[in-house]
This record gives sequence, C-alpha cells and structure tokens, in this order.
Amino acid sequence: MARTITLANQKGGVGKTTTAINLAASFAVLEYKTLIVDADPQANTTSGVGFDPKSIKTSIYECMINEARPKNIILETDTPNLHLLPSRDDYDYVILDCSPSLGLITVNALAASDSVIIPVQCEYFALEGLGKLLNTIKIVQKRLNTELAIEGILLTMYDTRLRLSNQVVAEVKRHFRELIFSTIVHRNTRLGEAPSFGKPAIMYDADAKGAVNYMNLAREILQNNNATKIKESDKILNFDEQ
Repeated sequence: MARTITLANQKGGVGKTTTAINLAASFAVLEYKTLIVDADPQANTTSGVGFDPKSIKTSIYECMINEARPKNIILETDTPNLHLLPSRDDYDYVILDCSPSLGLITVNALAASDSVIIPVQCEYFALEGLGKLLNTIKIVQKRLNTELAIEGILLTMYDTRLRLSNQVVAEVKRHFRELIFSTIVHRNTRLGEAPSFGKPAIMYDADAKGAVNYMNLAREILQNNNATKIKESDKILNFDEQ
C-alpha cells in the first residue's frame, strides 16, 4: 500500500517544490517505486523533472474535472522508479506538490494523504502563517481525514554563514521541537541549478550537499515509518552527518 505524503505551505519560496522533486527522487534512487503528483497550477514540478508543461495535453486537472483516469496520464521520468502525474497501489510512495495556498486543491490533497511535510525556510518571518496552516491541518484531521499525520517540519535554505539561519532554527525548534526533522536542507547552488536542466539534484550532481540532504531526509522518513526494506542502493552515496 502506497504511503501518500503532501508538501504544504501557503507561503511561496519555502522550498516546497524543491522538496517534492528531490524527496521523490531520493525514494526512487533507494529503489522505492515513487509517483510525484503536480497539483500546483504553476507546474514547476512538471518542468523540474524534465517535461514541458505546454506540451502536456492531459493533467491532474482533467482527472478532477473530466474524469480522466490518472493511470492513463502517468509519465516516466529519466530517474528510474520515478513517475509523474502532471498539473495509486502501484507505488511505495506518492508525493503531492501543492500550490502555495490553503485552497481547495491543498485541502483535497491533505484529505487524500497519510501525512504532510511542512517546509519552513531559515529566513526572517519563517513562522509567519505556520499557525494558520497547522489549524487547517487540524480541521482536515477532524472533518475529512482522521488518519492524517504531520510527517514533520523541514527546515530549508539553511546557510551556516548566517547568524539569522541559526536563530531561525533555534526558534522553530523551541516552538515545535517534536515535529522537526533532524535533517536540515542547506542552501545549495546545485540544488537551485538542477530544475533548469529538468533533473532532480541527485541526477544532476549526486555529491552536491543539497542532494545528500534530501537523501538523508528520505532515509529519516523511512526510519520513522519503520520501513524494513534493505536496498543495496543505500550504499551508493556518502551520507554526511549534519
């Protein structure tokens, strides 16, 4: 049975799409069959894994409005084991990337998910709006999906050179200690370059800090969910300690 994880935050620029693409790719490299669903009308996830949104005739919109069958519109990416459902028991993991809003699509994604990951950037106003998002999640848990869990809060865009980054990490941990992932995603040039080549970071530069961060995140989620598969591919990369 696939585990469905939604990436949600009504704020833009927090690393939500970057996380969706690179977490999904990390699961795929670890040989977990993974589907990434682009539920953001901006279609950044679609282009980020190598497809031109303008050339795609059928997307998740047609599934919702015109009753197109999702299985018929799934696309294979260049990353083995990673498929795209453009802007389900056939997979180990389904990753949903939503728009930066708390609108109908995001609420529907949360209603259909097992858990939610909340990316939070290590920048000023990091906690702004987080309370509203958590309140929306509580409403979904109460009225639509009693099984919905918070997979964790992911700190992104961390810059070791900036005092502010360390202050934000301390502040977020002070408020939400039990919800914070141990993995922190560092600000990384390669991570920012990869989407322009239509590739996840791990396929663009597997040794890049950002690629390693997301592989560590995938492993942390697997461990938290007591995943028992032991993959030979776990030994491919050098996993640096944070």
